Amino acid sequence: MARLIYVGGPTALTEMAGARLLTDPTLDPAGTEYPTPAYTLRKTMDPALSAEALLPLDAVLLSHEHHFDNLDHAGRGLLARAGRVLTTRDGAARLGSEPGLVAWQATSLETRSGAALRITATPARHGPRDADRGPVIGFVLAREGEDAVYVSGDTVWYDGVAQVAARFPVRTAVLFLGAARVKAAGDWPLTFTAEGALEAAHAFGRAAIVPLHFEGWAHCSESRAQVEQAFAAAGLADRLRWPLPGSPIEI
Repeated sequence: MARLIYVGGPTALTEMAGARLLTDPTLDPAGTEYPTPAYTLRKTMDPALSAEALLPLDAVLLSHEHHFDNLDHAGRGLLARAGRVLTTRDGAARLGSEPGLVAWQATSLETRSGAALRITATPARHGPRDADRGPVIGFVLAREGEDAVYVSGDTVWYDGVAQVAARFPVRTAVLFLGAARVKAAGDWPLTFTAEGALEAAHAFGRAAIVPLHFEGWAHCSESRAQVEQAFAAAGLADRLRWPLPGSPIEI
């Protein structure tokens, strides 16, 4: 089994096959603002764990590096202390890290336990088809002969996510929820809505659904309560596994 420790926003530490993997590091304090020419993002939640408490790290799974709610200042500072940084090709070029990944490209991570962990980049669409704020990737984590863990990254529900469900036996789907919205993108959500998460739950028919990125940032437009209501109405409330900040859950 593996376990996940929720840090806040899209950030979680996953311990799997002897490896320590961190998703989208956002470690700045609550109240930090990130102005851009088109909008300002504001963080509303402190990280549950410090950067020091997250070390050592075998890899950072970075869905994309060009938005502050997926890589903030303190998170960026942590990258140099991780064994590997796995991200998009564009992001890798900007960060100067190892060559990046495109959808369906896989790499192997040698772990301290001696078991190789296969990490496959998955497709993601960060908004509407005609205004995708990507490139973004998600990740599938698996050992030979075992069911996989899927980490969506910033994406909405679309056929690319359905393809992940068709290709991999997923036991846990870690979905970036919150229906993130910014004025520059109009009213279109940039991450999973509650309804989109229901579509994913049906596609990943036997997987536990672990929400991330549903709180901690002012531009999250849907709360935990809205997700819970949607899943309860669909008779799927028992599929949700809500992580508590700083506390491990099995995945």
